[in-house]
Amino acid sequence: MRDGTVALPVLGGAEQHEQHLRELRTRVAPGSTCTLTRLLDPVPSKAARGCSPAQRLCLQVSRWVEGRGVAWSAELEADLPRSWQRHGDLLLLSEDCFKAKRWKDLEPELWETVASALGAQRLAKRGRVSPDGTRTPAVTLLLGDDGWVEHVDNGIRYKFDITQCMFSFGNITEKLRVASLPCFGQVLVDLYAGIGYFTLPFLVHAGAVFVHACEWNPHAVAALRNNLEINGVVDRCQIHFGDNRKLKLSNIADRVNLGLIPSSEEGWPIACQVLRKDAGGILHIHHNVESFPGKNLQPPGSSEMEEQHWPYPQQVITNHGGNEATRDSRRNMLSAATKPEWHRWAESAETRIATLLQQVHGKPWKTQILHIQPVKSYAPHVDHIVLDLECRPCPLVG
Repeated sequence: MRDGTVALPVLGGAEQHEQHLRELRTRVAPGSTCTLTRLLDPVPSKAARGCSPAQRLCLQVSRWVEGRGVAWSAELEADLPRSWQRHGDLLLLSEDCFKAKRWKDLEPELWETVASALGAQRLAKRGRVSPDGTRTPAVTLLLGDDGWVEHVDNGIRYKFDITQCMFSFGNITEKLRVASLPCFGQVLVDLYAGIGYFTLPFLVHAGAVFVHACEWNPHAVAALRNNLEINGVVDRCQIHFGDNRKLKLSNIADRVNLGLIPSSEEGWPIACQVLRKDAGGILHIHHNVESFPGKNLQPPGSSEMEEQHWPYPQQVITNHGGNEATRDSRRNMLSAATKPEWHRWAESAETRIATLLQQVHGKPWKTQILHIQPVKSYAPHVDHIVLDLECRPCPLVG
């Protein structure tokens, strides 16, 4: 040990521990002391240091389990986690590990062993996201006093309680893209602000002059307030707590962010309402789009299109024209750059938004697909994408 103490591992139950201790006391130099103790952060052996984290976890947990008089088995080994999320000194385990009933008899000391093996101080386990509208994560804190963690992405600090708020590492490419958008002098409405995933990049890097952030999860609102403060932009944001469908704002936004998946469609009417009546603006619409390998699903009137699989991240630029020749050209260009399902959904969303804009404002608007951005693969054959849709009021005739 660092203080010169020699630590010897012992196996077996309490009676065997006492026997080992008595034998050891007869063998050490006179005046030496021998005691039984539990090392919460032992120095790993050379063998352990040469293992992968998953192998080290298996090695240390199996030794600890056997030391408790429990037989190690293939079932227990298969039930160990193979991957996890690291949030500072907190590790978030997936829901598909430590499910065997045998583990229950080894808690709570088990979690100290797991955390020590993986170099963490706190431990939590993820469950399924609650279908309660606020997307509350079903996370159980296994070790530690609280679930507050901090991340730094692109120079922006995010603090939140991991047991109460969602955080997706897969959205980093979209947060970087948002940070690069030309928003100087613009007012933005973020309809699903959360802890500030996109609100903060719009304020800190993109140059938005003001953001109206809507959120109805009280835990996310608490984190958002704190994150606005620690990033020095609290004076350029107003939080609207509650159901955004009841939002009283109108005729104010140059951009609207709709960052909710699997669908933000319930927020489309209010997004149309908050756009500036005189100049319109841009909607950033998140959606999960299903793809169907082997099926030739095409937008109406399109020529045969081949499904393409492209690595993320990528940029897909599209421009809508006003005549059929231009639209056909646009479809041919998209066929070489996007999955046809993305394009078909984008056209459907554009049509729906155009109808809503006319209903909300009482006059026709023109819409234009500017960009389709893949964010991540959400599930097999399900892609999280973002549609950038430009919406402008038609000029009055006469």
